[in-house]
Amino acid sequence: MARRNNPDTSSKGTPLAVVVSAVLHLGIVGFLFLATLSCTSFEGFFAALHLPDGWNPIACAKPIQLPGEPIEAVLIGPTGAPPPKPPKTKPVADSVPPPPSVPPPPTPTPPKPVKDPLPPPPEHPDVKDQEKVVQDAEQKAEDAKREQEEKQRQRQADLDAQAAKKKEEQKKIDELFQQLDKASAQTKKNQSKAAQAQRQLADLKNAKDDGSPDLPNAAQRQSGQAGKDNSLLAQYQAAIQNAVTQNWLRPDNMPSVPCVVHIVQLPGGDVMSAKVDSNCPYDEPGKRSIENAVLRAQPLPYKGFESVFQRQIDFTFRP
Repeated sequence: MARRNNPDTSSKGTPLAVVVSAVLHLGIVGFLFLATLSCTSFEGFFAALHLPDGWNPIACAKPIQLPGEPIEAVLIGPTGAPPPKPPKTKPVADSVPPPPSVPPPPTPTPPKPVKDPLPPPPEHPDVKDQEKVVQDAEQKAEDAKREQEEKQRQRQADLDAQAAKKKEEQKKIDELFQQLDKASAQTKKNQSKAAQAQRQLADLKNAKDDGSPDLPNAAQRQSGQAGKDNSLLAQYQAAIQNAVTQNWLRPDNMPSVPCVVHIVQLPGGDVMSAKVDSNCPYDEPGKRSIENAVLRAQPLPYKGFESVFQRQIDFTFRP
């Protein structure tokens, strides 16, 4: 049995589908229209509808506004325009082909060393041979130890012999120094005895009664010239002659003639200067020897001759 369509139901469903389709198309067109609008135009359109700001799904970025008066500026020239785009140039193919790449030579691998195969161990080792090898090794070790000990004993014996030899040499040197010390002490002792004997002889000579009056010994030895002048001045000149002669070193080829020496002295006998006279018959070494003898003889005799002392004296030296 065939089913018939209800005319009332179909007539009501057709206008509803048309309305829904029209609304859908209008929504699509409106969405496309809104998509073509800029952010600023969309905000103006949304404000014109007097809708709340919270319903606006799109929020445009607000420009930065600084405080103060606005600044007006006019752009001149290409400043306000974007820079021109560089012209497009077609790449030119390189006419020279690149050199062919040469692969590096392969690194030679070193040959592996061939190890000689060890001989296989004997199937039945001889126990006696092994014991002999061990005994030989122990014997060699014992011989080496004994040889080392012998070398050590020999080295110690050599060191002891060197020490004993050095000690013996040092002992001989000490004995030699002791002998030298004894000889030096004996020499000093003999010199002291000789000096003492000379003093005793001088004392005996001075104690001998020669018939002269008992007068005290003079401070300086005096000698005369077998003359008849027995004045104090003559004795003073003889004392100077004796002092200079004792300190005179006579040079070779010295004539036995007198020579006058000019002496400048201080009270007490200290010599200020001594110079031979220009008419002295001696050569230059002889003149210097007389002057040096006068300087070595100072202080000249003074005690007991104060009354005849002269600051400047012309002394006649007789060798």
